[in-house]
Amino acid sequence: MKQAGQLQRGDGGSAAGPCGETRPTWGLTDTVVQSVYCVAITAMPPMGVLRKGLDPTGVTCARGYLRKGLDPMVNLGPGGWTCSGPGGVRPALHPGVGPALDPGVGPALNPGVGPALDPGVGLALNPGVGLALNPGGWTCTRPVVGSAALDPGVGPAPDPGGLDHPDGVGCPCRRYRRRRSRIPPLIPAGPPVRVSVRTSSSGSAIRTYSNLCPPGKLQLAASQASEANATAPPLRSVSVRPRFARRPGLSMEDEPAVNGDLNANVKTRCRATGDPLLDQRICRWLSWDQNPQTRAQVEVLMEEGRREELRRRFGSRMKFGTAGLRAPMGAGFSFINDLTIIQTTQGLYVYLSRCFPDLCTRGVVIGFDTRGQEASGCTSERLARLTAAVLLGKDVPVLLFSTYVPTPFVSYSVKRFGAAAGVMVTASHNPKEDNGYKVYWSTGAQISSPHDKEVLRCIEESEEPWSGACWDAGLPDRCPLRTDPLVEVTCNYMEELKTLCFHRDVNTSSPVRFVHSAFHGVGHRYVQQAFQVFGFPPPIPVPEQKDPDPNFSSLRCPNPEEGHSVLELSLRLAESVSASVVLATDPDADRLAVAEQLPGSEWKVFTGNELAALLGWWMLFNWRERNPPPADPQRLYMLATCVSSRILRTMAQQEGFNFEETLPGFKWIGKRMVELSAAGYRVLFAFEESIGFLCGDMVPDKDGVSSAVVVAEMSSYLHTQNLSLAQQLHRIYQRYGFHISRTSYVVCDHPPTVRHIFSRIRSFEDGSYPKSCAGHQVVRVQDFTVGYDSSQPDHSCMLPVTKSSQMVSFTLANGILATLRTSGTEPKIKYYTEVCAAPGESEVSRLEAELEDVTRVLVAELLEPEKNNLIGRLA
Repeated sequence: MKQAGQLQRGDGGSAAGPCGETRPTWGLTDTVVQSVYCVAITAMPPMGVLRKGLDPTGVTCARGYLRKGLDPMVNLGPGGWTCSGPGGVRPALHPGVGPALDPGVGPALNPGVGPALDPGVGLALNPGVGLALNPGGWTCTRPVVGSAALDPGVGPAPDPGGLDHPDGVGCPCRRYRRRRSRIPPLIPAGPPVRVSVRTSSSGSAIRTYSNLCPPGKLQLAASQASEANATAPPLRSVSVRPRFARRPGLSMEDEPAVNGDLNANVKTRCRATGDPLLDQRICRWLSWDQNPQTRAQVEVLMEEGRREELRRRFGSRMKFGTAGLRAPMGAGFSFINDLTIIQTTQGLYVYLSRCFPDLCTRGVVIGFDTRGQEASGCTSERLARLTAAVLLGKDVPVLLFSTYVPTPFVSYSVKRFGAAAGVMVTASHNPKEDNGYKVYWSTGAQISSPHDKEVLRCIEESEEPWSGACWDAGLPDRCPLRTDPLVEVTCNYMEELKTLCFHRDVNTSSPVRFVHSAFHGVGHRYVQQAFQVFGFPPPIPVPEQKDPDPNFSSLRCPNPEEGHSVLELSLRLAESVSASVVLATDPDADRLAVAEQLPGSEWKVFTGNELAALLGWWMLFNWRERNPPPADPQRLYMLATCVSSRILRTMAQQEGFNFEETLPGFKWIGKRMVELSAAGYRVLFAFEESIGFLCGDMVPDKDGVSSAVVVAEMSSYLHTQNLSLAQQLHRIYQRYGFHISRTSYVVCDHPPTVRHIFSRIRSFEDGSYPKSCAGHQVVRVQDFTVGYDSSQPDHSCMLPVTKSSQMVSFTLANGILATLRTSGTEPKIKYYTEVCAAPGESEVSRLEAELEDVTRVLVAELLEPEKNNLIGRLA
């Protein structure tokens, strides 16, 4: 029976959100407001008594702190041991825990020492203080008889006064019935403190003040009214944070105590690294991460003393590169894992909510590829579901695909549904160990500056997971705010794809046969559908590579840009079935490699620059077919990155359309497409040399699915003209001049070495950039990292500055353009060289020899591969 003034736990606790998830609430009674969040406390002692009483085992006995008036029994060590204070020191802190704790940060509360603990709600107290906990985390506050309160598991204890505690736990005193002004929050007695309790994930707080509890005794309660505040003494801050459910398989002894200062009392079985900042970051990780596999990775690294590997994982946070966030899967703030995906999505939500007042009506699109890693428990699908869970927990509608899709589907969906943003969980063509998080803005283009920097800033402000719902990968299946756009998007994408089909009659009767490899990724079913839309029979799939396989078992690397070495199965199959063209989409189907069989059975694998020349010609050819004079090409644009071939620039000069360069990365092309479209222009074609192409303007991102079927139609049409792709490429070069290029890379996984290389380039000769290369004078230097252009009157770059990456270009007196830059997705230094001959010039062999010489000297003198231990590209 409820008594007036009694503490009532059942009135609050939790409530269901729109997705059925449990959300913490406050239950109100006439005396108490209770939160289901667990409270963690940090109480700082007066200055001058820090770090006293070091135990020989490396942990700290807080004798100096205890002498300042706090009861010794409230100071718990990470193993449950206490310092008994000035009267006589018992064993200090548990000797086996490793890291030394700073007594100056206050009591370290251990969840593993108290009887009858509710791990999700209550705080475990040292049984030595005479307070027994009931499962709700509440305690009797009377030291003399407090230990008589029993856990319901052993039967309710009768209340001598005839009243039972509402939870069924006997309270042998009447302390529970004191008015709210006499029930302070859970704090140690002594110097006055202030408690800030976060009551919801939105950050609202209730503040209660107290110095009223008996010396050395703790209580769990939070006052709703402000009676205590009126007479509150001067205050010191006490931090309070949520506590989440224990991970399966971990005992209470394995669980870290959570405190506002993580260096003070996070308990693990691992040893400290000796680097306080690194230890703090690791402690944060272990207190937040709920994935047992990534937690185990950290514990093993600490036990083995692998400090450098820990520093690599925890020393910095991922940054947005040319294709979003991309990193290995595994534990650490610089890796892709459950926690960093949750943190990133929280930061993204914070930023989106500032930019879009209607975020909760527009929603966010989420897609994923087929990657996964057993060791860390990370799959792209799981990470996409966690992304959705964070947003659904904030009442944001989510369009989450029910299965893997090509990356351009997310861009397309954002535009089609008018979503505020899109997220694609993919690492594209990176090694199997990697994964990534690509973000699209409401325009359908990838985010670029300043959005990427603002999202990173918001991530750093929202590091701690907001609630247990963030970890609920099953939430999207139960939530009505989640929809599956797969069928609608696929149908509409394929329908709109017809706008790129110019010769369906040729396609339906084409004798040209095609082989397609999906590279163990998402592309098979979608390329098959695209071919049917264009009137082709489906291409012949490479059976070993058509189905998803996160290990990419038949490939030494999943990047079709590597050429012959990764196309071996495709070329062999093509020869066996008499197919003359091979198409290979990368694992997320946003890039395309093409090979064609030449007379004599030799195969030509086209470079990205060569394919761009063909596709640019094809798109312009068909535009002119459909728009005869006086149609004006002045409203047309073609775009390319500044490290790509200048063939489109030459075409534009002769054909009358517009051409522009952007910084490397399709995010810059997409951004410029959006700007040009808003100004009334149409982008007919865009590309980057790393086999990324966009035909038309269906999506403001590269698209391997549409590019594959457009190449197939171009090949079939050229066949009717008795031309191959290679022959048409030669004709293009004859008309516009040969554009000969070389592109390759060296691998360098050591950032200090990269910085040294580019610092040396900037002071190579007389404290400045090189003045010549292979005997040819340097007539122009462009340093996109520092914003320098020697050809401009004010020496300022015309393109945006990219301080987060290294990139320097040199124009030589013989017309060769040479560029060195760091990759935005992999640990590589890429180099690019190109020479452009005048139309009609036929001495191609001389130009090729000159280009080879410049490329060799550029790499040898500026990169110094042997000296810097750089790894060359595999043949």
